[in-house]
Amino acid sequence: MPVHPRGAVGIIARTPAGSEAHYLIRFLDGFETSFTRDQFEILKHFKDRLPTPPNGAGEFELENCIIYRCVVGSRAYGLDTDASDTDLRGVYLAPLEMHLSLFGAPEQFEDNGAQTCYWELQKFLVMALKANPNILECLYSPLVEKITPLGARLLTLRESFLSQMIFQTFNGYALSQFKKLEQDRRNQGEIRWKHAMHLLRLLLTGAATLRERRVPVRVEQHRQRLLAIKHGELPWPEVDAWRQELHRDFERALAETTLPERPDYEATNRFLIEARHAHT
Repeated sequence: MPVHPRGAVGIIARTPAGSEAHYLIRFLDGFETSFTRDQFEILKHFKDRLPTPPNGAGEFELENCIIYRCVVGSRAYGLDTDASDTDLRGVYLAPLEMHLSLFGAPEQFEDNGAQTCYWELQKFLVMALKANPNILECLYSPLVEKITPLGARLLTLRESFLSQMIFQTFNGYALSQFKKLEQDRRNQGEIRWKHAMHLLRLLLTGAATLRERRVPVRVEQHRQRLLAIKHGELPWPEVDAWRQELHRDFERALAETTLPERPDYEATNRFLIEARHAHT
């Protein structure tokens, strides 16, 4: 599962020097990776190519196309403090002329400064069917800021996206994060405690989803312990022991779940076609 899908926005943290050919790109969550110049595009140049509506109707207005917007992150998890940012995520339905143009519709709009990210409906649905943790949490966020009738229809479908694939994606992401934490600990003698906290939160949420057939975004019952980990107040062996316990519990939840093996592709496809027709 790609952590940062095509269309995600980051900043150039380091440019090539000498004979180097790779740029270091840093994403919103702090993750860094390298790309050659032909593997990414300057956001301003991309936006300049976006088609405008016919008949001089003016520029494309993202806000008018947003069908759903919610708060995610610490405020949605019940782990916020006075210093917490407000992270917004949402879904937009691109105009038909944008889909029919040579450029197509952008899959994603992301603004690091404003802490916002919006996915085009089709991209959002595809990621939901793959049990992407970030997407499923959007659908079950307790803090909804904007919802249209079409957005409300989307929420009625959210159980259709839940399946046993949750174990693969949530657990896979947690294991990937753990490997990075261990590598940092060995090479630098440091732990990224915030990442460790979210690893554990993800395992808690994944197991509960398999058991409850919904995504329980709020984890305030574990608030004190999770925040202690975030602040580096617990020793690593204790944190790692909890991680191993949660992995075992996740496996038990998979064995006990009543969720289907795969999500409901047919219902999702019908919804997308209806949404496209309604937006012509």
